[in-house]
Amino acid sequence: MNTQLTDAPGLVHVELDLTGMTCAACANRIEKKLNKLQGVTATVNYATERATVTIDPGTIDTSNGAQGAATTEVLVATVESIGYGAQVHTAATGLGDTDDASDARVADLRRRLWVAAVLGVPVLVLSMVPALQFRGWQWVALVLATPVAAWSAWPFHTVAWKNAKLAEATMDTLVSVGVTAAYGWSLYALVATPAGHLGMEMPMSLVPQRGDSHHLYLEVASTTVALILAGRYFEARAKRRAGGALRALLSLGADTANVLQADGSEVEQPASSLRVGDRFVVRPGERIATDGEVEDGHSAVDMSLVTGESVPVEVSPGSAVTGATINTNGRLVVRATRVGADTALAQMARLVEAAQSGKAPVQRLADRVSSVFVPVVITLAVATLGFWTARTGSFTEAIGPAVAVLIIACPCALGLATPTALLVGTGRGATLGILIKGPEILESTRRVDTIVLDKTGTV
Repeated sequence: MNTQLTDAPGLVHVELDLTGMTCAACANRIEKKLNKLQGVTATVNYATERATVTIDPGTIDTSNGAQGAATTEVLVATVESIGYGAQVHTAATGLGDTDDASDARVADLRRRLWVAAVLGVPVLVLSMVPALQFRGWQWVALVLATPVAAWSAWPFHTVAWKNAKLAEATMDTLVSVGVTAAYGWSLYALVATPAGHLGMEMPMSLVPQRGDSHHLYLEVASTTVALILAGRYFEARAKRRAGGALRALLSLGADTANVLQADGSEVEQPASSLRVGDRFVVRPGERIATDGEVEDGHSAVDMSLVTGESVPVEVSPGSAVTGATINTNGRLVVRATRVGADTALAQMARLVEAAQSGKAPVQRLADRVSSVFVPVVITLAVATLGFWTARTGSFTEAIGPAVAVLIIACPCALGLATPTALLVGTGRGATLGILIKGPEILESTRRVDTIVLDKTGTV
């Protein structure tokens, strides 16, 4: 469990890894829900999919037995109660990182996108080019559009249903309602109106028009899903790449260590199994497995990872060495003094994580705008439906513009652009050896006009 004291006495810091968020509105909802807990201050970052929670035990009301009101179990349960997943973040150890969940999400989006694109393009062409509309084309379009509106769009529908049960709305609500309305009306028109007659042709029209033409919106249902899935897919890839700097930093740690036994023999074992007090051998060219103190041997250690010093530092018995640094020439016997999440490399990784999980003032502004975006869009869609119904005298002709308002309005770009920029900035800094304390610090660097470096290149 990654729970630790913060700078202020008595405050407890907890980080939660979140799943199920699909837009900035989701992050805002989780943040508001957590902040309603007594003694809790929470910040949710959509780009990193992480919640940073500060608990003040002194403000928790214990008169009614609510001593555990702000435990990590309650935090997780609170997030899960509104339809999202959460687990306590495992502290970075410098021994590697896994991205199975991220890879699985990207793979799932790619599969759904391919199905939507392959089936949706023919529907779009048939619907928009009257010359290609053969006898019974509309029923073929229905068959092609059904898997897209159902399977490819299933993630939108499931999240929208969860939101509906909570009387909430997000970007997924807009997409689900738009796709369902377009597909549902088209199905009704095919079954109950002359639109289903063989030989029917549908003229292309950019604006609603008066008349008796029978319009279907299957191309809206299919291409909308394909386009939004494409956006989600590239978004997921961007977030995956943005975290690459942290993964690269963690990968610098040694995977194994040659542990010295009491009889003088050496046993190779995973570096993650090292304990404080263990003695291990480091040969020339090897990375030091963990922070420790030299007990035997003389060598020079490349400390550029930590200090920026390009010249290797001479070490001898009694010298402190840092994990992930490189032994350049002599054989060393090192006694482990800090392991796992306590090492210098793990602390550096946590600094990067903290910087990426925070929110700059500009990001908070973007989140506030995104939080009211969805209800405004729904209101505009209803108004559009009423306007075009009154103007054309046809409810059928008004469905297209109303659905277009729902599906075109996407607050994800607004909600994702700022945190992703900060994520990339802090990650790129870590790659170059620059550790940034927080996103507000990164944002304030635009006012910096002088940078002072010492001889090692340290700022």
